[in-house]
Amino acid sequence: MEADNVIPFEQPKPVSGFSGRPMKSDLVEQAAELVPDPQILINMVSKRVQQLNTGRAPLIDTVPSMGAADIALTEIIEGKVKIAEESNAE
Repeated sequence: MEADNVIPFEQPKPVSGFSGRPMKSDLVEQAAELVPDPQILINMVSKRVQQLNTGRAPLIDTVPSMGAADIALTEIIEGKVKIAEESNAE
């Protein structure tokens, strides 16, 4: 094919409710020390980000540069958000 016959195809970017700011890696590392299972940590952050995006108030003091994931990670680090223990009712 000749170069002038090629039409570039760009994938559309997914629409997201996130601010577009990447999570701060130092926060991820600190939270991973408290929640060593990556799947559980991801689920905790995802659930809390969803809550924040639907209007729940942050449990910490925030600054405008913090994205929802940063807020969720900081809440986990400060012990404001924990894993709920499941009770086995028999």
